[in-house]
Amino acid sequence: MAFQSILFEKVPTATVRETQRMPDCFTDLNLDQVVAALTAGRQEYNLAPLFYTPLHDAETVKYRQAIAQDLEATDLTVGLNAFAQRMREMRRYLTFLENLSFKYHREGWFLEAVSVYCEAATGLLQDLQAVAVTSRGFLALRDFLVAYTTSEAFKQLLAETTDLKSRLSSVHYSILIKGDCVRVRHYDAECDYSQEVEHTFERFRRGAVKDYSARLSTGGGLNYVEAAILEAVAKLNPELFADLIAYCERHRDYLNAILQSFDREIQFYLAYLDTIARLKQAGLPFCYPHVSPEVKEISVRDGFDLALARKLVAQRETVVSNDILLQGEERIIIITGPNQGGKTTFARTFGQLLYLGSLGLPIPGRKARLFLPDHIFTHFEREENIQNLRGKLQDDLVRIRSILDRATGNTVIVMNEVFASTMLNDAVFLSKEIMERIIALDLLCVFVTFIDELATLGPTTVSMVSTVASDNPAVRTFKIVRKPADGLAYAMSIVRKHQLTYDCLKERLAA
Repeated sequence: MAFQSILFEKVPTATVRETQRMPDCFTDLNLDQVVAALTAGRQEYNLAPLFYTPLHDAETVKYRQAIAQDLEATDLTVGLNAFAQRMREMRRYLTFLENLSFKYHREGWFLEAVSVYCEAATGLLQDLQAVAVTSRGFLALRDFLVAYTTSEAFKQLLAETTDLKSRLSSVHYSILIKGDCVRVRHYDAECDYSQEVEHTFERFRRGAVKDYSARLSTGGGLNYVEAAILEAVAKLNPELFADLIAYCERHRDYLNAILQSFDREIQFYLAYLDTIARLKQAGLPFCYPHVSPEVKEISVRDGFDLALARKLVAQRETVVSNDILLQGEERIIIITGPNQGGKTTFARTFGQLLYLGSLGLPIPGRKARLFLPDHIFTHFEREENIQNLRGKLQDDLVRIRSILDRATGNTVIVMNEVFASTMLNDAVFLSKEIMERIIALDLLCVFVTFIDELATLGPTTVSMVSTVASDNPAVRTFKIVRKPADGLAYAMSIVRKHQLTYDCLKERLAA
């Protein structure tokens, strides 16, 4: 196949072109924190839009997975980092010359930029040929580089660049300075008196001495005297500098668009793999899930919240993983249990895994089978917005209505503690109404709630409960397991409603 992109095997359609807008679900799922960590230090590549654009076809997911597996299985990352460094250096030269105003100085830096680019292209091919890649993406890239670097256009560019640099480096000239007069002339094998001066004064040396040599800067602009000297040198070598001018005009569009895109796109993989490598070193598992846009069964072993894991590993704390299973006609997970028991984290994990899986990247977990959704919608508790003049309950209903109006049978919805601000009877009634809509749509859903009745609405619902330590109910295990709702969350809501908690009773008795 002809290589187009390391992200897409085929030219992407308008429906999968990258978007600049962060998906609405990112904040609730803490994926905004994940992407911020992934893109830190790589701002020049503008990677965020690549992470904002999930895939909807399994073949492209597999295409990316194979590329990421090649990167993890070989030493190609070293070569790709070298390629990125050369391309970064090239861009720095091109940016630098935009601010230069003196003739020949600009052209000299342009020549350096092209030289580094040629090294980047040929070096990348050598690195690809040195490893045993198996992905269609890297195999196609290697074939493209072979064709590109052996093309007459590139060979001519490389030959002219090498020849011109060699000729320029062989130019020698003399500078005669007398008062405020500077003269430039051809170098005529004059004696280098600096060596004689050093030899004469060597007898007076006493230990280490300060070096008073003046070093010319090669990374900055020229002052007017240096620019005048350069122009004089050009006049002494008119043919050579005319060739330099012609070279720059002839190769102004030297940069290959596919390689330019590859330089950015490969950072999508490198950024993610670099981030999870630190978590792998801490013993956390990652896997490449099997994804399907048709089969809605979900199976994840030892999945965990990526955003939370980064923080816990940095603090040297334990990361708790959980299993997820939806099989047959099961579509909805109802999560109940005590507060601060990991219910919300489990819901975030579910959403994160499906989203990261849709990017074609390895996900947190030991083994996984995932559905490929068209959208992931979330509804988490929000503070009241005084700008819209709506109460909290009305705002919840408006947001849920918007989600259900846009949802299809291929949508995933993650809801956390809906209707916590209203009376229990109203919360039960409204939650059941929403559940009936979700069941009718046959979509996947995770619903964190204190309403146990929702877990028994039908065969499509699965009850999962956050657990506590067997010897101390006050200690949370953060494990979420499949079992019938035990009613404790409901009981605690009644106790709080009637101010019958231990703290409330203690305060009332003391009064």
